[in-house]
Amino acid sequence: MQFGIFTVGDVTRDPVQGTTLSEHERIRNTVEIAKKAEEVGLDVFATGEHHNPPFVPSSPTTTLAYIGAQTEKILLSTSTTLITTNDPVKLAEDYATLQHLVDGRMDLMLGRGNTAPVYPWFGYDGSKAVELTIEHYQLLRRLWEEDVVTWEGKFRTSLQSFTATPRPLDGVAPFVWHGSIRTPEVAELAAYYGDGYFANNIFWPKEHYIRLINFYRQRYAHYGHGEPHQAVVGLGGQFFMRKNSQDAVNEFRPYFDNAPVYGHGPSMEDFTEQTPLTVGSPQQFIEKTLTFADFFGDYQRQLFLVDHAGLPQKIVLEQLDLLGEVLPTLRAEFDARRPADVPDAPTHAARVAARDAANATEGVEQVSA
Repeated sequence: MQFGIFTVGDVTRDPVQGTTLSEHERIRNTVEIAKKAEEVGLDVFATGEHHNPPFVPSSPTTTLAYIGAQTEKILLSTSTTLITTNDPVKLAEDYATLQHLVDGRMDLMLGRGNTAPVYPWFGYDGSKAVELTIEHYQLLRRLWEEDVVTWEGKFRTSLQSFTATPRPLDGVAPFVWHGSIRTPEVAELAAYYGDGYFANNIFWPKEHYIRLINFYRQRYAHYGHGEPHQAVVGLGGQFFMRKNSQDAVNEFRPYFDNAPVYGHGPSMEDFTEQTPLTVGSPQQFIEKTLTFADFFGDYQRQLFLVDHAGLPQKIVLEQLDLLGEVLPTLRAEFDARRPADVPDAPTHAARVAARDAANATEGVEQVSA
C-alpha cells in the first residue's frame, strides 16, 4: 500500500485569520508540503492541474521537477493531468522528461478535469470530453511504446514517422492511473490497458464509488490482466486530526463551513458520516481509514487531501506530523489484511524488473523451441 497526499492548489481565504495567500506564497508552500510529506514517511505526493483561479498548479511537471530536485524517496504524481485538453505529444515528452529527472520515481493520473470552460480555452469542445479522453490516451500510449509513430485521428493534426523525445526511462513508460468520479468509460479505458483506476471518493457517498470500482475490477479481469481483486485501485480521502476529537471538530468547522468545494452545504457531521472525511482523533482516523477496504476491496494507493479550504501552512504541516505518527499502524493493519495474491502498488523499478523477467522467460522458451 502506498500512502500519500494530494493537493488541488487552491488559493482560499482563511476564514479564521481573514488572510489570503498570494500565488507566490501558495506555490512555495506546496513545495514545503511535499518535502514535509517525505520527511514524515509518506510514499506519494501528487499535484492537480488547473488553469483557472483560484487554483495555481497550471504546470505540474515544472512543480514536480522542482520538488524532485529537493527530495530523495517520495514518488511524485499528479492528481489529475488533463488528458482532454493537453496535446498527447507534449504530455509524452513532458512526463518522460520528468521520469528521467527523478530517476523513475513518478507516475501520473489522467482525467477529464472538472472545469467546463477549460475546453474552449485550449481549442476543444467540452461535449466531446469522452471522445477526447479515449483518442488522446490511445495516442499517448503509442508515443511512449513505439519509437516511430504514424497516426491520424479526429482531434489533432496527423503524425508521420514521429518520434517523441526523450524515450521513456529504461524503455518503460510512466505508470498511469485514470481518475474519475462519475464516468464508466474512464474505468473501461483503465481496465482495457491494465492501468490503475483512482476513485477520488471525497465528495459522494461510498455506494457511488463501489459501483464504479467494481465495474473497473470486472472489466480488468475481462481483458485478462488478472482476477478482479487483483486490479490496481487508488482512493482519495480527507482528514483533520487533533489529539482530542472535540478540538479537531471545533478547529476545523469554520474551514469546512466556508470551503469552496463543500461549504454552505451539508453539515460537517453529515459529510463525515456519508463520505471518507474524518474529523477527530488519530484513533478515529485509523478506524475509519481501515474500513475503506471493506467497502472497495483491497487496494494499492491511498491519497489524502490536507492543504485546502484556507488552512494555514502551520496547521497543514501539523496535520502531516499527525499522519506520520499513525502511518506505521495503518501500514501494519493494511498489510495484515491484504491477501498474498493482491499486487503491490506499481513502481518504476518493479515494472522494469517484471519486463526483464518476462523477456528472459520468452528468450528461454524460444531457445527451447
